[in-house]
Amino acid sequence: QVQLVESGGGLVQPGGSLRLSCATSGIIVSAINTMGWYRQAPGKERELVATVSSGGDTKYADSVKGRFTASREVARNVVMMYLQMTTLKPEDTAVYYCNLKPIYPTNSEVWGQGTLVTVSS
Repeated sequence: QVQLVESGGGLVQPGGSLRLSCATSGIIVSAINTMGWYRQAPGKERELVATVSSGGDTKYADSVKGRFTASREVARNVVMMYLQMTTLKPEDTAVYYCNLKPIYPTNSEVWGQGTLVTVSS
């Protein structure tokens, strides 16, 4: 069973930085299509923040371009995904989720439990 576990959330002041991590288990790197970070702010729908393709290409939401950097690391066939967040703003406050789309079965996806990021002075 594929599992994703996020970590690294917390309280940070505006302008600060934070690094989120997503640890995968139960899947090998060659079976992964794309991974991504999503977030859901209170009272709002979940939105895409960034994606990392199997080839390492990244895409970002306009709201985080230039401030957030997503990356993926593979060690001994274990995949970790990171989200380096800088120049954080109060509007970045949300629960951040890790998402994984395997190559097979198609149209399937796995979610982590989420980690809360609060940007406040």
